[in-house]
Amino acid sequence: MTDREPYDHLPHRRLARDLGALDQALYEAVTVTETPALDEALRRLSAAADHSKISLTVAGLLALLPGRPRRAALLGVAAVGVASASANLIGKKLVRRRRPHRAEDSPFPGRHVPMPQSASFPSGHTASAVAFAAAVGPALPLSTVPLGLLAVAVGYSRVHTGVHYPGDVIAGALLGTGAAAVVLATAGRESR
Repeated sequence: MTDREPYDHLPHRRLARDLGALDQALYEAVTVTETPALDEALRRLSAAADHSKISLTVAGLLALLPGRPRRAALLGVAAVGVASASANLIGKKLVRRRRPHRAEDSPFPGRHVPMPQSASFPSGHTASAVAFAAAVGPALPLSTVPLGLLAVAVGYSRVHTGVHYPGDVIAGALLGTGAAAVVLATAGRESR
């Protein structure tokens, strides 16, 4: 036996190792790519998405309107709640993945946001943004593309600012989609 882990020959272990290597490589590719026109905007977007401020602001504006917009706001806020609780109270506690290491001599420190103290996996920002978009979209179809693009931008901003790996963002997006599906299914049953 070599100095590898004793179970490295198992297919799921090799797959996990390969996905981890790919995740690290993608993260590093983003961190060394110079994008001065994007850095400030993505840093601000990432910070604005803290505590789902963007989604809750949109929900507040929608709630001012009667009918479908108000219902969409309620669905969106409920989905954010489910996604946020799932990501922060369950996912981060179970997986406990360390945040990316940002070198002191990073080539672009101006793009960084403060490093959160919580675990890295999954991205709660992404989970909440995707949950909001996926829950509001069916109730207000015209909002689907703008909210979807905003959710994608929030997810990417978390990698760009150095606080998440791409895999964390993908997991957050899946979690957010699931949270929205649960809320929509529950709301559909209650409206019958």
